[in-house]
Amino acid sequence: MDVYEAVRSRRAVRAFGDEPVPREVLERVLAAAGRAPSSGNLQPWHVYVVSGGPLAELKDRARARARAGDPGDEREYPMYPAELVPPYLDRFSAAAAQRYEFLGIERGDPARPMKIAALNAEAFGAPVVLFCYLDRTMGPGQWGDAGMYLQTVMLLLRAEGLHSCPQVMWTMYRRTVGEVVGAGDGLVLFCGVAVGFEKAGAPQPRTQRAELAETVRFIGT
Repeated sequence: MDVYEAVRSRRAVRAFGDEPVPREVLERVLAAAGRAPSSGNLQPWHVYVVSGGPLAELKDRARARARAGDPGDEREYPMYPAELVPPYLDRFSAAAAQRYEFLGIERGDPARPMKIAALNAEAFGAPVVLFCYLDRTMGPGQWGDAGMYLQTVMLLLRAEGLHSCPQVMWTMYRRTVGEVVGAGDGLVLFCGVAVGFEKAGAPQPRTQRAELAETVRFIGT
């Protein structure tokens, strides 16, 4: 697949089929993604690939917590700034409205947080979830490196005909994830990435992106 096509077709899929993902494909993707840039070549990411029985156990435990109204574990980093201002707030609100509509959850539903958490805990039906951790000694630069690594992973998954959905939600249940994957206290969970083949016939909503002029300035000739 052409790189531009991989970028154009990548999106956060929230409806996966149950077709298994071959391990050799995942190994090929993750080995190639190791070429992603990192400052000082630290390669700070630690990835756990979970499927089969362990993933079923994790989904069951996370889903039970969500349905019980568990607010989740103490956050180790904020998902968003305390106060979003335009244009970021506008983009967030528009994307959230589209996402709620797709998931069939009314914006005013008082049980909305629980329902959203429960759907996320299913990883939207994905048969594989990658969990990316960083060492606690790492700083903002290495978190940026992890982002570049994960973007590389998601583009390579598209080249293999697969889709993905990054899920910061898993940090809400980081203790449960850590128990299942065996991650030590010296690691911080960055996010999970659901991986699989898109469910046939599922809607394909796409969030809008800002115009180039809103985010890019050309200086010089």
